[in-house]
Amino acid sequence: MQALALNALSGWRWVSDGWALFRTQPLAFFSWAMFISLLLMVASITPPIGPILFVILMPAVTVVTLSAGRHAAQGHKMLLSMWFEPLKPSGVLKRLIGMGALYLVTCLLLGLLAFLPFSAEVTTALKSLTDANNLMPLLEAVRTPMLIFAVFYMLMAAIFWYAPVLVAWHHISVSRALFFSGIACWRNKWVFLVYGLSWLAVFLAIDSALSLLVWIGLSNSIAATVQVPINIVGGAVLYCSFYPSYASVFTATEAEQLPA
Repeated sequence: MQALALNALSGWRWVSDGWALFRTQPLAFFSWAMFISLLLMVASITPPIGPILFVILMPAVTVVTLSAGRHAAQGHKMLLSMWFEPLKPSGVLKRLIGMGALYLVTCLLLGLLAFLPFSAEVTTALKSLTDANNLMPLLEAVRTPMLIFAVFYMLMAAIFWYAPVLVAWHHISVSRALFFSGIACWRNKWVFLVYGLSWLAVFLAIDSALSLLVWIGLSNSIAATVQVPINIVGGAVLYCSFYPSYASVFTATEAEQLPA
């Protein structure tokens, strides 16, 4: 399986292609993004089971998202009955859940590796928080391990980025999918840097625009109400951009079919 190495500016093209896909079926993709937001909300209020289940289901959600993007790129209208079709082939859902469990375990192990050397400092800071109600020592204590974990997480995310769809569409083993995903991301590391910075700029621009509205007199409650659907649209376009990322790296002919 050959992963192409793209020009760094392809990272921005993934964003623009995601917007083009979203415009083909905005209601369908908005609804999917809202569904994922609801899953996140439920997970956040049901710890620890909710977050664990959400992480385990992430590869399956990724496959559904990319499959919807491929359908839209090919000009097919997404019907309600089509969304979970990619998970129906024999063994696919089982392997994706196994990948999600592996993702969870790997994330926990990396967190342990990042925080264990600083456990004494974190324990002392927690004691200071309890005794003196002072949050600053805790923030300072976790700053370095958080940075280390962020580096670990980016490496892990690269290994898992394309793996779900490689398992579901190319019918390869989880281990091979993780290997090919890691290679593809390494070959396109500058593309992903541009891609990440582009999305950071997009969401900062949204936040700045809403802050400007508050500054010129719009009430905070109205601004917060407006922000919710705008953020969901942003999330929907982000999810739509996943398919152009896959298509341009692994299947150049499919990338050419993306809507203009």
